[in-house]
Amino acid sequence: MLVSMAEILQQAKEGHYGVPALSAVDELSLRACVEAAEEMNAPLIMLCGWGHNKDMQYFGRMLHDFAIKASVPVAFILDHSATFEDAVKGIHAGFHTIMVDRSSLPYEENVAQVKELVKIAHAAGVGVEAELGHVGVGENYAVDGIAALTQPDEAVRYVKETGVDCLAVAIGSAHGVYKGEPKLRLDLLKELAEKVPVPLVLHGGSGTGDENLATACRLGISKVNVANDLFRGAYNKIQEVGMEGNNIYALMPMLQEGYKETAKHFIKILGCADKAWKAEQCVSSGLKQDLNEAK
Repeated sequence: MLVSMAEILQQAKEGHYGVPALSAVDELSLRACVEAAEEMNAPLIMLCGWGHNKDMQYFGRMLHDFAIKASVPVAFILDHSATFEDAVKGIHAGFHTIMVDRSSLPYEENVAQVKELVKIAHAAGVGVEAELGHVGVGENYAVDGIAALTQPDEAVRYVKETGVDCLAVAIGSAHGVYKGEPKLRLDLLKELAEKVPVPLVLHGGSGTGDENLATACRLGISKVNVANDLFRGAYNKIQEVGMEGNNIYALMPMLQEGYKETAKHFIKILGCADKAWKAEQCVSSGLKQDLNEAK
C-alpha cells in the first residue's frame, strides 16, 4: 500500500528501528525489493536517483503502481536532486518525497535553496529530506571520513529554518565502497537524536557493517540508504550459480534473487521485520483514493 515516507519514518522513530531505503533502477530491482518487504512483513522505502532511469516520468508511475498493490506500506523518494529543476521534475513525476542535497554549499546557501524547495514541495503535498554536514564518498574515506560532521545545535537551527521533514546526518558513514574502516560517531548520533525533532537519515549504508547499522537505528536513525550492496548482492548471486551454458537463461531471475536476498538482510538488521501495519491503521493522506484506484 502506498503511504507517505513521513508516516513510515515517524513509526520508525517512535519504535526505535530503521527502515531501509533500497535503490530501485528498473522493474527487476523494484520487484525484488517489494517482494523482500512482503516476505519480511516490513515497511519499505524505494530510493531512486534522477540519473538512474532514462524516463523518470514512466518509472514514477511504475513506482506508484507497485506501492499501491503491495501488501505492506511502501513509500518512494527521489534521491539527491542536485538542481532546482531536478527537484521540481521529481514532484511532477509523482514522487511523494524529494531529497534536496545542498550539503556541499555553505550553511546559509544550503538553507536558502532548501527552504525555497520545501515551500514548493509542501504546497504540492510532497515531503522533503535534506542533508546537513556532508556524507562523502567511500573512496576518500581514509582521508576525510570524519570531515564535515553534523553539529547538533546547527542541525536544530537548520530544521527550524528550512522546515524539512527529515534530516540526513553525517556521523562517519560514506557513499559507495569504503577505503578504510567505517567508524560511526555514535556519541554524536545520540546527541542529534535527543535534540533534532525530525527523523534522522543515514546515507551510505553499504559496507558500514551490520552491528554499526543496527546500533545506529536503535539510537535514532530511522532510514538507511542502501545501493552498492544491493548491486553487489545481485552480482554475487550469478557468480555463485554460474552462467555457463544454458544457465545464462537464469541470468535475470538470479540477479533479482540476489537483490532480494540482500534487501531482506538489511530489513532484518535494521529491525523493521514484522513492523508493517494494515491499511486501516494508515494515516497518510490520499491512501483511500489510491486503494480505490487499485481495485
